[in-house]
Amino acid sequence: MSPSVLSELTALSPLDGRYAGKLTALRAQFSEYGLIRRRLQVEIAWLKALAAEGHFSEIPAFSAPTIDAVDAVVSDFGPEDAAEVKAIEAVTNHDVKALEYWLKKRMADNEEVMRVAEFIHFACTSEDINNLAHGLMVQSACQETMLPTLDRVIDRLRQLACQFAELPMMSRTHGQPATPTTLGKELANAVARLRRAREKIAAVKLLGKINGAVGNYNAHLAAYPDFAWETFARRFVEALGLEFNPYTIQIEPHDSLAELFDAFTRGNLILLDLCRDIWGYVSLGYFRQKLKAGEVGSSTMPHKVNPIDFENAEGNLGLANAVLRHLADKLPISRWQRDLTDSTVLRNMGVGLGHTLLAYDSLLRGLDKLEAEPECLLQDLEANWELLAEPIQTVMRRYAVANPYEKLKELTRGKRISRQDLHAFINSLAIPAEARQQLLALTPSTYTGLAVDLARRV
Repeated sequence: MSPSVLSELTALSPLDGRYAGKLTALRAQFSEYGLIRRRLQVEIAWLKALAAEGHFSEIPAFSAPTIDAVDAVVSDFGPEDAAEVKAIEAVTNHDVKALEYWLKKRMADNEEVMRVAEFIHFACTSEDINNLAHGLMVQSACQETMLPTLDRVIDRLRQLACQFAELPMMSRTHGQPATPTTLGKELANAVARLRRAREKIAAVKLLGKINGAVGNYNAHLAAYPDFAWETFARRFVEALGLEFNPYTIQIEPHDSLAELFDAFTRGNLILLDLCRDIWGYVSLGYFRQKLKAGEVGSSTMPHKVNPIDFENAEGNLGLANAVLRHLADKLPISRWQRDLTDSTVLRNMGVGLGHTLLAYDSLLRGLDKLEAEPECLLQDLEANWELLAEPIQTVMRRYAVANPYEKLKELTRGKRISRQDLHAFINSLAIPAEARQQLLALTPSTYTGLAVDLARRV
């Protein structure tokens, strides 16, 4: 095979090469074909809306067979049709105009449509079509693919949080031994954060407009000065499932897209943080990974079982956020009433979301391989009895023992102490017998506060 022939092996981007099989759902939305298909959907919807309005004598209502025919143009539109549009674009050097010409050619045998052929793309600037197409692409991708996959990640983490709710674990603040928690509680923290991030993503209302060359309905009113175009445009945009934006320049300003991509980056950062933590827990031996038959961890070290899924997820999250942040920063900016810098950038929405989806997939695979190592967790705790300095000095404060913090600092700071050392200190304290017994009963494994309850009810 020649490298000039595009395939999964010769693709420049790994999204269309190595990882192509994992991104089929997004390819249907964000490919060139997907964009042209959404443009066609908007063009047909606009033509049907004009015909159905009843105000324009020049474009009477379509018959049921014609409505079926124009709807079929959208539903039957395939990559071969998109290739025909691209062939026309090679002549026009304009993508939306090429689609208009293709649509007129495709409907040439329908007399009803041909009588009103000039109402195809009527009073529209290209961005009237494009902004709505982009909104539909992103909305569909979020609802059908991105959010459901993120929900799977959250649900799997919640399951693990409950499964490991009671498994005590030594915390590490600043990388040093710190107050115990449970393995489940630390995963529950990620669940709570991701749920908030997910709510922010889902809450974004994507905006749309269809108001002409600079947002004032100039051409619309030139043709039909007595028609309520803004009301009609609002109804049309909302019928597509988008929120109407009444104030725009030639382009819809993309603020809602920027808000959405910002929301995705926030969620991605939470996941990146989680990947690094789990990577660390695997390194510490808190987790082992299930083996996969035939898999190799190193080309030279046969013993290796590497946390590759979390590393893959971390890398893709970084790439995703690099693209999504650029989209969020760039898209709301346009010189005067229009420049073309947004056009080429918008073609990379699928790149940012594609790397995000790859990260979700890798993370899910990694989470499914995790098995806890209770003995390793316990060894860490048993080797660090100085962790109980915190509850001891706090109880001393309650009973007005002088200089409690300082006394525990002198006993424990920078030292490893034994159970016996700590118990000797407790027995020397002038505190009530009941409080003494409670402290003597504490172990690093039982000093976990509300961690178990918090993990279970996440």
